[in-house]
Amino acid sequence: MTQQPISETKKKIIEASIYLFNSKGFAGTSVREIANRAKVNIAHISYYFKGKGGLLEYLVSHYYEGYIQTIEENYFQLKYRNAHNVLNKMVLDILNYQHAHRQLSRLVYREVTLDSILIREVMTTYLTKEKYYLQSVIEKGIEEGIFRKGFIPHIIIQLRSLLHMPYLQPQYMSEVLYIQPHETYFVHQYYKELKNWLNSLLLDNQSVEGKLVVSR
Repeated sequence: MTQQPISETKKKIIEASIYLFNSKGFAGTSVREIANRAKVNIAHISYYFKGKGGLLEYLVSHYYEGYIQTIEENYFQLKYRNAHNVLNKMVLDILNYQHAHRQLSRLVYREVTLDSILIREVMTTYLTKEKYYLQSVIEKGIEEGIFRKGFIPHIIIQLRSLLHMPYLQPQYMSEVLYIQPHETYFVHQYYKELKNWLNSLLLDNQSVEGKLVVSR
């Protein structure tokens, strides 16, 4: 899945809208404010996105296209690697994707908490795919005798919460915990902690010895 390059004008509109939607909220941002910040003619927003609603739809869909592609690429590695290695790499790649698109991650995850027609469509397409891939990897690990049996929906809830939390509550991270999720080192440190958590939650230590072969 190759994303087409976008024009400079369209890029300016996208960057301006992400900033304003994050700082003022979608409802509190006008099309004119987006155009002014992007330094483009207001008509360009209608031309490229058919208005503010279309712009939000584009941002959410564009984000999840890349997000699901990141998960899919790891899922397909189940043919060659055990589920433990696949899940660890999937988690790392999701963290890196979120970090590379951190302002958009913040916007999208906040919007997903709201009830709207757009978000219902996201739930039935992208998030259903996400659940399928995560569930399949965990089930494969159980089948391989690496992961212990558990209630998979609860595992997915916990994993998604830990993955997304830094972008849902960036002020809490920086102002209360004094952690800077925008820094590159955060991804590496956070991944180590998530990997330890996954190991403690999923690994069947009584039967896992000899079954984990690290794929390079």
